Amino acid sequence: MASADLRAELDCSICLNIYTDPVNLKCGHNFCLVCIDHVFDTQEESGGYSCPQCRKEFQERPSLHSNLFLRNITQRFLSASPDSEKSGISCTYCIHTSVPAVKSCLHCEASLCDDHLRVHSKSPEHVLCDPTTTPENRKCSVHNKILEYCCTEDSACICITCSLTGEHRGHQVETLQEAFIKKKKKLINNLQKMITKGEKTEERVRSLQEHRGRVQGKAEEEAERVTAPIQNLRKCLEDLEKKVLSVISGSAERIISPVNGLIQQLELKMEELSRRIHPLEELCATMDPLTVLQEPDTSDLCDTEDGDDDDRERHDKLLHNGGDLDLAGASLMFRTGMSDIITGIIGVTGGIYIQKADLLLDEDTANSGVCISVDKKTAYRSGNYYRPDTGKRFKTYCQVLSRQSFSKGRHYWEVDVQSSNNWGIGMCYDSINRDGDNSLIGYNYVSWGLSRRGKTYTAVHCGQEIELLDNIPGSRVRIYLDCEERQISFYMCDPLRHLHTFTAIFTEPLYAVLGVRHSCISIS
Repeated sequence: MASADLRAELDCSICLNIYTDPVNLKCGHNFCLVCIDHVFDTQEESGGYSCPQCRKEFQERPSLHSNLFLRNITQRFLSASPDSEKSGISCTYCIHTSVPAVKSCLHCEASLCDDHLRVHSKSPEHVLCDPTTTPENRKCSVHNKILEYCCTEDSACICITCSLTGEHRGHQVETLQEAFIKKKKKLINNLQKMITKGEKTEERVRSLQEHRGRVQGKAEEEAERVTAPIQNLRKCLEDLEKKVLSVISGSAERIISPVNGLIQQLELKMEELSRRIHPLEELCATMDPLTVLQEPDTSDLCDTEDGDDDDRERHDKLLHNGGDLDLAGASLMFRTGMSDIITGIIGVTGGIYIQKADLLLDEDTANSGVCISVDKKTAYRSGNYYRPDTGKRFKTYCQVLSRQSFSKGRHYWEVDVQSSNNWGIGMCYDSINRDGDNSLIGYNYVSWGLSRRGKTYTAVHCGQEIELLDNIPGSRVRIYLDCEERQISFYMCDPLRHLHTFTAIFTEPLYAVLGVRHSCISIS
């Protein structure tokens, strides 16, 4: 009750509320500034002033002095007041002061502070609960009795009368506490399920974020790995371009320089001839005989043969002997430089250079139902005919291996599949079984394949099929083998479109393998 007592001491005796901007009089009593001002305004008409609390009279209107100490106390009290007071649930019986309630009686429909709770009836019908502003909601709206039971059939809270004589008569009921425990268990169970689901969802998000990070990191690493040699290649090409252009420019300069000298000399002669021709033209146009005869003899002006032989000889030499641009040196430098650049790109391990493989089919591995073309590039589906058993020949499926194998570097080749919509292609070890169901491309641990049946494309390894998009346009499939990155990739050409990539640790040399189920397919 210490809080309630302090609360009473902080109330203004005029408005009965906690002080607002408290001021004090000479008699020592405190009031709200607005409250005491209003009182003095009223007393002014009677011609006298007095303290509303002790009735001490003042001849003049008293001056008001702010009580800073009291104002600080009220502010601290308000900031530290309990939640029950902030909620507005006060004792019903404390009519002069606002005292926080600690309990509510459902029978009385009243809220009680500590003092009134001590003297409250202890009879069973007086049910106490946490402070509430709506105790009537805990009573039956029909019988005005406290809700004590729960009807399990109707999922409704009822009173004793409802269960004995009311509409819930004969229904299975249980106490509120029993129903509360059961429902709380159910809520806790649902909460746990939702928490578990949330944790799983969070884990999925985390794993996807980690996967995204790995993909982004790998993409950045790959971009950096590709960018560096491309920049180096660009620099090498720019340097080679400068050198070749310099050689071409130097070769041209050696020819152009003397030509420019002769042109300049001949142009000077042309100017001199033009200067001499002009007076002769005027003389030839004159009709007066005396004027013409009196002009000095101009035969020396017409003697232009001096130096003509030298000019003609130099002209013919520059025009016909050594006048062509010699590009042999520039061409040799270009070819040598390009060869050095490509060699540097390929390097010891293949670098970034992807070499197109020139594959030939190994007829000794072809199934008896597969015919191989003369150039060893095309496999046809044909009727069975006798072939000697080489120990390497496929017996169950119409498949054939390439002659070449790969264990390092980067390579690609293409397969023309426009004549068939039922085929299988891929890579395998030489140790692949030649007989039985597990000899089919992709249906074992030693082969990686791409197959088409009708409109459906499927990537397969170890018998695990991954269906790709249907109706993928294109008549050629490109296969990339990257032994350095341990990847086998399939692309559809025209336009180039990625289909699938296998990543594996290759422990044996890899061979190309074709499966012909209809018509023919060709390596290009």
